[in-house]
Amino acid sequence: MQAKLAELEKIRIGAVSYLNTRPMLYGVERSGLMDKIILTKDYPAKVAGDLLSGQIDVGLVPVAIIPKLAEAHLVSDYCIGCDGEVASVAIFSDVPMEEIKTVLLDYQSRTSVQLAQILLREYWQQPVELEDAGTDFIDRIGGTTAGLIIGDRALAQLNKGQYVYDLGTAWKAHTGLPFVFATWVANKPLDANFIDAFNMANAYGINHIDEVLADMDYPAYDMHTYYTQNISYSFDEAKRKGMALFLQKLQANQR
Repeated sequence: MQAKLAELEKIRIGAVSYLNTRPMLYGVERSGLMDKIILTKDYPAKVAGDLLSGQIDVGLVPVAIIPKLAEAHLVSDYCIGCDGEVASVAIFSDVPMEEIKTVLLDYQSRTSVQLAQILLREYWQQPVELEDAGTDFIDRIGGTTAGLIIGDRALAQLNKGQYVYDLGTAWKAHTGLPFVFATWVANKPLDANFIDAFNMANAYGINHIDEVLADMDYPAYDMHTYYTQNISYSFDEAKRKGMALFLQKLQANQR
């Protein structure tokens, strides 16, 4: 009984299982917080669903779900963002943008899907058919059918696509602002001491990238470049403005 009560008192945290979270989780998994939390990992949309349903207390979630939460508390100074080329969120095509007829949409992150929809409409101004894709959609990319691919699969696809349209680059060109794909959100108030410790744990790996890379073997892409130039982890004022603009555009599109 005491063991069960102890588990109930732990903070349930859901994190994205992609390579881009490794620096943040590196510090968390080596901190004293592991005695106080239950950590699970999955793809972004699943973590978002768990936060919405209350199965977890804190999630590294796609920012598009923030308006859907009854309570949304931003609990970290760190995020998964970019200030230009992100490398791991892109539309891959065999033909130039103006010839694309259909875009297959990766099911793993609604934020990336909605960002793609905004950019196709506002930035590229390309009328395309959008199709929600299943798990094995990459093989369907060809001819005038393109695909939005995110995460580790996008990094592996970079040297295979004839045309690669990076969504981080396009958002920066369109708005002049950075973009936030995911940030730590709680669905209830958390103790300030825990938040401070959680912030410090996140910061450790981000500030010790060489340690993070020491036990990694990922030949598809230069991970030092990815962690220091593509992904921007600081949830600063410019990123908050970028996130606010994105959420504003989502709200406007839903009217």
